[in-house]
Amino acid sequence: MELNNQRLNPAEFEAERADVLATWPTGKDVNFADGVRFQRSLPESKRFSTAMREADRTGRTLCQPRAGVALLREHIDLLTYLEGSCDVLPTTIDAYTRLNRYEEAAVGIARSEEAGTSLLNGFPAVNHGLHGCRELVNALSKPVQVRHGTPDARLLAEITMAAGFTAYEGGGISYNVPYAKKVPLERSIRHWQYCDRLIGMYEEEGIRINREPFGPLSGTLVPPFVSHCVALIEGLLALAQGVKCITLGYGQAGNMVQDVAAIRSLRELGHEYFQAAGYDDYELTTVFHQWMGGFPENESMAYSVICWGSATAAMAGATKVIVKTPHEAAGVPTKEANRQGLEATGQIINMVREQNFQPSDAMVKEIALIKREVRAVMAKVFELGHGDIAVGAVRAFEAGVMDVPFAPANCNAGKLMPIRDNEGAVRIFATGQVPLPEDVMVYHREKIAERAKAEGREASFQMVVDDIYAISKGKLVGRPQP
Repeated sequence: MELNNQRLNPAEFEAERADVLATWPTGKDVNFADGVRFQRSLPESKRFSTAMREADRTGRTLCQPRAGVALLREHIDLLTYLEGSCDVLPTTIDAYTRLNRYEEAAVGIARSEEAGTSLLNGFPAVNHGLHGCRELVNALSKPVQVRHGTPDARLLAEITMAAGFTAYEGGGISYNVPYAKKVPLERSIRHWQYCDRLIGMYEEEGIRINREPFGPLSGTLVPPFVSHCVALIEGLLALAQGVKCITLGYGQAGNMVQDVAAIRSLRELGHEYFQAAGYDDYELTTVFHQWMGGFPENESMAYSVICWGSATAAMAGATKVIVKTPHEAAGVPTKEANRQGLEATGQIINMVREQNFQPSDAMVKEIALIKREVRAVMAKVFELGHGDIAVGAVRAFEAGVMDVPFAPANCNAGKLMPIRDNEGAVRIFATGQVPLPEDVMVYHREKIAERAKAEGREASFQMVVDDIYAISKGKLVGRPQP
């Protein structure tokens, strides 16, 4: 099937849907009309889009954890435990389900039951099926979002949307390039067009489902313009399929001025590109992900990283913040650690939210820089696709015009190299084939040279390596040890 950014044909969609629902036995329980009826029965307090809209209206930053375990009752207990400390809830999906390996997920469930504790790193929603997922939704009082990492998320979307989840994270680029190695990009984009068309169909029935492209990508020194371009493309792809409620995301880089500028520019660019494409009937919000890189093993130091991200999210005016835990360096956190991260974040947000942070000259300059970078890359994406953003995205990755640092996908060039400047902002050390304006690159080189002079060494790949590990070692910039 040829890839383009046109709305999927209804007859072709229904034929494909029959195949999708036949992928695993729990698919047979899904019925769209029944899903619509159940979604309509939910109170507004369980609707994710309502929570996001109200937060945006009042200037609040909502808190959301990551959480997911193998067994239904254990997962219900976990989310019930966290409900009192957050505003909206997640269901983080296990790694087998993300790879569509449902038989192995079933084995993981069985072994978890034998062990009396989760032996999977998330909730296998496809295996628990419609009825298990509805039991989860009914047991909770707050909205629940599906968070995963799946290049082919079609069956997962069918089951969870019909079960009453009211938000769905991911996209054909953001859940392929950072997560998979051999999945063709055109295939994952097409599979995510299915997910967006499904959510568009719920929208046409009066059911608003929140869609959130995954902002952090590889989570490692990702320049704002890189993740912004992916978010904008996935937002445009979703709008084309009938989605109306979009949350664009960004992962914390560490320099507060740059991070605040990133969130503010992301919202402005979202409206710019969505309206230029002819869309005006949509809701746009933002999400800030606390630091996605390596964490300190020391819990007190980990809390500092969490609180730094919390303050930045609040000052940026992000609609939602994804919260980390003091156990990040150790692996899957306990429910107590998860709640402690939420409580620390909530305290910081409450202290910051009523303060008015006016843009500084440095922030205004950073916003303008990010916008110039995004516009340069997006112009080339549209050019390569002859106006079609789906085709353009595939060709842009093939040409290295779009390039995500440290991502494993074969379709990703891996030539763009980021590095921190002397103040910890992420700059571009090597562009690869990314078409940034020459004067923009002059600025990046000047900022990198300032750091090299301060440290008395040449800018090199060793600086990049030092930066990757810096925060886990208690610093922002990877400077040489005396």
